[in-house]
Amino acid sequence: MQIAIPCMLIRGGTSKGAYFLSQDLPSDPAERDAILLAVMGSPDKRQIDGLGGAHPLTSKVAIVSRSTEPDCDIDFLFAQVGIETASVDTTPNCGNILAGIGPFALARGLVPAAGASTTVRVRTLNTGTVADLVMQTGDGQAGVTGEARIDGVPGTSAPIDISFLGTEGSVCGALLPTGNAVDIVDGVEVTLIDNGMPVIVMRAADLGRTGHEPREELDKDLELKARIQRIRLAAGPLMNLGDVSGKVVPKIALVAAPRAGGAIATRSFIPHECHASIGVFAAVTVATAAALPGSPAASVAIMPSGRERSLSVEHPTGEFTVRLTVGGTPEKPVVERAGLLRTARILMDGQAFVAPRPAA
Repeated sequence: MQIAIPCMLIRGGTSKGAYFLSQDLPSDPAERDAILLAVMGSPDKRQIDGLGGAHPLTSKVAIVSRSTEPDCDIDFLFAQVGIETASVDTTPNCGNILAGIGPFALARGLVPAAGASTTVRVRTLNTGTVADLVMQTGDGQAGVTGEARIDGVPGTSAPIDISFLGTEGSVCGALLPTGNAVDIVDGVEVTLIDNGMPVIVMRAADLGRTGHEPREELDKDLELKARIQRIRLAAGPLMNLGDVSGKVVPKIALVAAPRAGGAIATRSFIPHECHASIGVFAAVTVATAAALPGSPAASVAIMPSGRERSLSVEHPTGEFTVRLTVGGTPEKPVVERAGLLRTARILMDGQAFVAPRPAA
């Protein structure tokens, strides 16, 4: 008989993943990862025998429970499941899958609705990052219809407002793990930065690209990908990440001057495929880099002034608006808080079936 595990499929932001209660999965990490690989159908480039969508944005998992911290509601472990490799990486955050945690927690009875809107405080176990998710709950369920629109998702939906608390250095231990706004890696000026996601930010022009190429063109650019990988491997130890050859972090962000009225243009790699848009924490981290005087991002960005700043981060399929609260001084700014808008929708609630493994 196959093993049946309660599961929801949820679109969170511009990603899609399988959501589980932690109590429904093995507590042993190796046994848990074997289950997740089987559920998603990995390793296989089509993930034909599982729920995965044969793309990094649709090969994701959320493992959810009531929080053990008194000031948080929910604990969330994110897993990036390999497609052609038998890998389950719990190193990074994922702000898109995070957006689906509120609807999942409400549907599973982990949190109650609190009137017209409900705030859920979520701790991401991967990094210790805490975020407040505010969702519409007028009928006691997570809202679905509304006028909120995010590029990369068709139509409109109910908004989910996300405010991040303490994302600085969540993976690397410091916002700037080298202490510098600018480093030279493989002959290229970069900012090695982590404000929720380790990202290597560099000017596209320094790699001989405009930063406005179509995603499909960049995905076929083997010379560019080889150069990016050399930079990643060299930057890993500098970012306190060690050997990153088998990790999904750090991500890559090529930046350029905006062309569509935004603050900065981006082409993001995750880390070997060009993203159709840009990840939540990557957008927050790039926006933070743009606020650092002398950085590659600052050199091409049109940066708004003031303490409260709204930055439109352009990407291949539109834009992503990040809200930053900036303190400190003009010479040494400090990003105190980051927020953004996402949407999410429960797509399926049922059971994921895992075939028994052959006896050794």
